[in-house]
Amino acid sequence: MIAVLQASRYPISLALVALLLLNALPSVAHSQSEQAETTEVSEELVEEADIAGQANETVIEDVATNNDWFRVERLVGNNIQVGDFVIGPGKVELEIQPGETVVREVSVSNRISDGREFILEVEDISGTADGSQAVVLLGDDRGPYSLKDLISFPSNTFEIGLGERARIPVTITVPPDAEPGGYYGSVIVSTVRKGERPSEEGVARSPIIARIGSLFFVTVPGAVETAAQLQDFKTTDGRLWYESGPINFGLTYENTGTRHLNPYGEIRISNMLGEEVGFVELDPWFALPQSVRLRELSWDRELLLGRYTAVAQINRGYEDIVDEMTISFWVLPWKIIAGVFGGLFIIFFLIRAFFRTFEFKRKGT
Repeated sequence: MIAVLQASRYPISLALVALLLLNALPSVAHSQSEQAETTEVSEELVEEADIAGQANETVIEDVATNNDWFRVERLVGNNIQVGDFVIGPGKVELEIQPGETVVREVSVSNRISDGREFILEVEDISGTADGSQAVVLLGDDRGPYSLKDLISFPSNTFEIGLGERARIPVTITVPPDAEPGGYYGSVIVSTVRKGERPSEEGVARSPIIARIGSLFFVTVPGAVETAAQLQDFKTTDGRLWYESGPINFGLTYENTGTRHLNPYGEIRISNMLGEEVGFVELDPWFALPQSVRLRELSWDRELLLGRYTAVAQINRGYEDIVDEMTISFWVLPWKIIAGVFGGLFIIFFLIRAFFRTFEFKRKGT
């Protein structure tokens, strides 16, 4: 199973069955299920996964190894043998001049077992036209903004023991004649038991535990087309009436330019009196060129009643241009309201019956 997560500067960890492929990619972890490969991505779970994957995991020393092309560190903590491995960072953003070479590190932590071989690959990525996924891995296909030929490693395989972290140098070389704009890909790490490479004759593909990756966004400066806008703002289920919170919103952002953008913004909610009763901050997320991104978020507050207005203000991520959209919705907890009116009716009926009985007895005397 592939998992690639966005928008974080730190390594993150996710269980195999919990992931959606790249709102969302930064560092990732994968659990030890012997499954066939798929391609999924999530951006929104990155922050939580970062915390879960690296909690109490500390580097204590470098490890002496026979290799001369990457550094190995020994880890200590409560999450050393949890049946997964972690890579990071989840996303690397670089601006590189034509003809320039830059080296960055990708870390891989082995929390599965000893006797693991790790394999490095590069795949191009793209966005989607419907916003359903932050990123799509393209496998052997070449993307419209291909980074495949610009990334290299000293070797495409390495071994580390349980509780060790490898610091892998990744070299990005931009040709002197490179066109200005964005180039996008992912460094994919997969693992097998030592001696069970899927390329070996007679060995099935199932020994691969996971393929997870770190996104690389490379920008070559120059004259590029930058264009984007907030397309839509609505409740995610299209409802205009709720019984209670939380209220879920969806923002659709379209990037029609030739480089990725990092929009950000806020949502302010006001009641019928115009008083601000809610505020949701939107941290920067990314949108690849020629793609649509759906950003979902939730506003959860108790004791809501009446008509509310939500105003989204989204900075496009360039030239300080802000798009604004407004929606309205109602919150009417009809069960509570019906209960209150039912109680009032009963009280009114009892009071009326009491006075009628009292009047009847007075006339009878």
